[in-house]
Amino acid sequence: MDLETPDRTAAPATTRLRRYDELPGPRPYPVVGNALQLDSRASHLQMQRWCEEYGPIYRLRIGPRRVMVIGDHALVARVLRDRPEGFRRTSALETVWTEMGMQPGLFAVNGEVWKRQRRMVMSGFDPAHVKRYFPALQQVAAALARRWQKAAQQDQTIDLQADLMRYTVDTIAGLAFGAEVNTLETEGNVLQHHLDKIFPALGRRLLSPLPIWRWWRSAADRELERGVAEVNKAVDGFIAQARARLVADPGRREHPENLLEAMLAAADEPGSGIDDKQVSGNVLTMLLAGEDTTANTIAWMIHLLWRHPAALQRAQAEVRAVVADPARPTWDEIAQLDFIEACTHETMRLKPVAPLLVVQALADTTLADVQVPKGMVVTTVMRRDSVSEEHVPRAAAFEPERWLAAGVGGAAALAGSARRISMPFGAGPRICPGRYLALLEMKMAMATLLGRFELDSVDTPDGQIAREKLAFAMAPVGLTMRLRAQQC
Repeated sequence: MDLETPDRTAAPATTRLRRYDELPGPRPYPVVGNALQLDSRASHLQMQRWCEEYGPIYRLRIGPRRVMVIGDHALVARVLRDRPEGFRRTSALETVWTEMGMQPGLFAVNGEVWKRQRRMVMSGFDPAHVKRYFPALQQVAAALARRWQKAAQQDQTIDLQADLMRYTVDTIAGLAFGAEVNTLETEGNVLQHHLDKIFPALGRRLLSPLPIWRWWRSAADRELERGVAEVNKAVDGFIAQARARLVADPGRREHPENLLEAMLAAADEPGSGIDDKQVSGNVLTMLLAGEDTTANTIAWMIHLLWRHPAALQRAQAEVRAVVADPARPTWDEIAQLDFIEACTHETMRLKPVAPLLVVQALADTTLADVQVPKGMVVTTVMRRDSVSEEHVPRAAAFEPERWLAAGVGGAAALAGSARRISMPFGAGPRICPGRYLALLEMKMAMATLLGRFELDSVDTPDGQIAREKLAFAMAPVGLTMRLRAQQC
């Protein structure tokens, strides 16, 4: 995305800079600060509402931790681009991540370690490598179709998010690790069960005013420990299998057949500074980030399309016109699904699955007219401006056409404003390295759904638009779907 915006973040020389204590914000309680005013499952919504009440820069306290919250997209873009030199992932994230028993990967590390790992991860995520893995994605999509075909034949209600989580886990395992876990066609998969607990626990601990789990381990904490141990065991198995393949077939080092092989080959280069523990951390990061974020975005897209029949009809017509064999969409066909891709961008604008990004200042700096001291935690509210009429015309409407060159109302301006303001993959050097793969997964899932099935319903528990639940990634609550097989 084009995220270039004018630098309006520096205050004029004559402007008096405000300090943290001078910022507006909700009144904190003793000891716990504002923690009790934040529901961890909906903290993004509360922070967005406080932006409207207190302005685009305000202050919070979570226990003893001081937090500056910003919601202006230009300030957000500047902060995200000023990584890794000016801002870093928070020390709290690194601490909680490692004490949960997980090896640090690209998501959590900082500084020179981040730079080394970034080179390694990007070696496997470039479009040429992803294209080589495409047959594995076709196989996973076929398994998803078989699962949904069975549900359609038996007139079963589909737990949409759960099925899409299986789809994304199988995709990552196949494309990234060369491992076939096939959670789509096996029930009670242990890996899936344990992965689903990690991100919610991480989010709860980061928002907790006191680290109670360090003093008293609950039954949930002990279950989490067992789950992390099982996931780490599976990750070690993926790495051992990949190393065995590289030994058996040295040609794979030049032409790796999955992301893990590409990472191991890059890690083994002289001077890489990467060991298997760091590879392990990135395997875990891919499993976690690739499962939650992509699955939730697809679920939100299906929900929004169902609530906008004209857009659904256009998306379905595009898939059926472009994809000759819906049982096996090709690379070139997926690339031609322009309206489906527009739907993904519009979904991510309205329902970004990472609505809050939290960083920490590495040095004294300023944002607009505010002093930001070294060590200050800064939380960026990613959606405030992307759903504001001040910045995006008809901001609350689901209009995928705005992302096309000839979209609604002549469109170039609409597309430009949306692209500048919506940052679902972040921005700057730490922009999500898996964004290309994520878009491919989303388009393949939609081609499978719209090319092979008719939607009978996409429902929520109360019949209204799906509620948002933040469990580190933002998910729709209680989405179910009923399908009919397409009549040939």
